[in-house]
Amino acid sequence: MAENGPGVTGAMPADWRQGLFVGRIDRGEGPVPVVLRDGVLHDMTFVAPTVSALVAGGDFTGGTPIGPLEELDPAQLLSPIDLQCVKAAGVTFAVSALERVIEERARGDHNKANELRGRLEAALGGGIRSVVPGSAEAAALKDALIADGMWSQYLEVAIGPDAEIFTKSPVLSTVGWNAPIGVRSDSTWNNPEPEIVLLADAHGRAVGATLGNDVNLRDFEGRSALLLGKAKDNNASCSLGPFVRLFDAGYTIEDVRQADVAMTIEGTDGYVLDGHSTMREISRDPEDLLRQALSEHHYPDGLVLFCGTLFAPTKDRDEPGRGFTHKVGDRVTIASSRLGTLVNTVTTSRDAPAWQFGIGALMRNLARRGLLAE
Repeated sequence: MAENGPGVTGAMPADWRQGLFVGRIDRGEGPVPVVLRDGVLHDMTFVAPTVSALVAGGDFTGGTPIGPLEELDPAQLLSPIDLQCVKAAGVTFAVSALERVIEERARGDHNKANELRGRLEAALGGGIRSVVPGSAEAAALKDALIADGMWSQYLEVAIGPDAEIFTKSPVLSTVGWNAPIGVRSDSTWNNPEPEIVLLADAHGRAVGATLGNDVNLRDFEGRSALLLGKAKDNNASCSLGPFVRLFDAGYTIEDVRQADVAMTIEGTDGYVLDGHSTMREISRDPEDLLRQALSEHHYPDGLVLFCGTLFAPTKDRDEPGRGFTHKVGDRVTIASSRLGTLVNTVTTSRDAPAWQFGIGALMRNLARRGLLAE
């Protein structure tokens, strides 16, 4: 459940009254799928008991009016998804590719990162930014880098034919707007990853988008890519929201392709970091990433896909050359004009509220409420 905070309308895009949104709220008995239409929230429980089933049915009309969004208690707002698999694409921007190579070569040691960054940007920067992944030019660049002893597994997924796709977190483990987000208590080099997130149905069709924070531990992944699970999948380490904006005549996949994403980190120590990225610089088209996420799989309850981030914070925080890492109490604000604002406050995964409401708990809850009948 979200913490008390500013009204939910303050987190919505300027045109929210004209858009169509889906999400979840807690009305006391359990999670309720809701649709926001014409500025009014509708309880969709008796249309479909979960967001996954609602998307599968494709019917976002009807439902029981709850009231205008202005009257929603912010503490009721949950992550907007439930049974969907949570997938993510990595190294989809040139800058993030360089940062992953730096992590790998620094072996998770932030003290070495600054020196490596300058050397790699000088050698790779222009070339990697202009190359199309999987193209003949990409293959030629790969051959040249191998010859120079500079090839990396991260460059493979940045410019090779296959994108990096991984499972970010378990079903039902994501947190929503204004909830605490967690980094491992034993991590000393980490950062947020502000991203556009696609929502897809069981057939792999993109039906909408939201904002997400794919919290990352740079020290863990930098020591070994085989530690990706520990770097990515921790208690409260994945946030989404505030709502999923569904595609319609006024908001389409093209708006995703043109989206700008801004992020601000405000520390209790007075530290402020501002960042900005644009989906126009992504190396792979979002729908291509979704196709690669589907691969030969089938997701009967649908999926969400984090599309990757351009943002790689390097602004020093405590001492020159050390770069950025989170501190408990950091307020992370991610914003995009057509999707709104996702706000979370950093704590440790150890101290964040424990994730206890899993698939079994959801099924028992729906059964008690008489919502599992055909």
